[in-house]
Amino acid sequence: MSGLWFTELHGKSSGITIKVTNVLRSIKTRYQKLDVYETEDYGTVLTLDNLVMTTERDEFIYHEMIVHVPLFSHPNPENILIIGGGDGGTLREVLKHKTVKNVDMVEIDEEVVKASKDFFPCFADAFNNPKSNLIFTDGIEFVKGKQNLYDVIIIDSTDPINIGEGLFTTEFYMNCNNALKDKGILCNQAESPFHSPEWVENIFKKLNKAFPVVKCYRAEVPTYPPGIWCFGFCAKQAEHSLSFQENRYNAYNLKLKYYNKEIHNAAFALPNFLKELIVGTCSEKFS
Repeated sequence: MSGLWFTELHGKSSGITIKVTNVLRSIKTRYQKLDVYETEDYGTVLTLDNLVMTTERDEFIYHEMIVHVPLFSHPNPENILIIGGGDGGTLREVLKHKTVKNVDMVEIDEEVVKASKDFFPCFADAFNNPKSNLIFTDGIEFVKGKQNLYDVIIIDSTDPINIGEGLFTTEFYMNCNNALKDKGILCNQAESPFHSPEWVENIFKKLNKAFPVVKCYRAEVPTYPPGIWCFGFCAKQAEHSLSFQENRYNAYNLKLKYYNKEIHNAAFALPNFLKELIVGTCSEKFS
């Protein structure tokens, strides 16, 4: 195995290459190609259709940011919906919030969860938590017709291609809006402004059609193309957007690796090129 390398292309002539010490699993599921690699630099790595989904080394950045920003913005997050997130990292972070009473996690591909349970012990306990309700079905169909159920919806999806494409439509976002309570917040992964600026622009245009408050924040994830990643932050009511719950944050005293109260606010400070990319697509007005 000494000569095996995994390469994810981020275009025609660039990408990320990781030396593989062992192939732990390589299967074709009903929906996608799934591989789990053991690597020297990033620990265990999960890929879907040859794209890095998560690694032991840097998973905490993405998972902390997709969860704690919306949950510490909501006044009292009790009932949470996660769409996607089969590795369990998002679920793990949600369960750190003491206000949470129930988490419905809707994942289309059961094999992703199986792989996580087998090879990512840092996520495995979350699946056994009594507050967790794991549902294997299509998230697009799951939210249809639901009304006023969830405080926070987190869309932890793959890219807007193949099985993930339907999770990036205006209709889907509007159904999510309906499924949220009046003070509800939605957060979704919104792609890379360097690698796929057209995707980012399109995502925020569609979010803005479904929600009155739409903002963008970002984080730096080393194994995601090419290191900077966007998140959509949507609220049903303007007064509940970015209302950071500092007292609850201080009371929890969570031992996190990336997210903190300074990061919460700073993440919404966007570089000029990203402002220009989404200006006119969001309800937030940039100066």
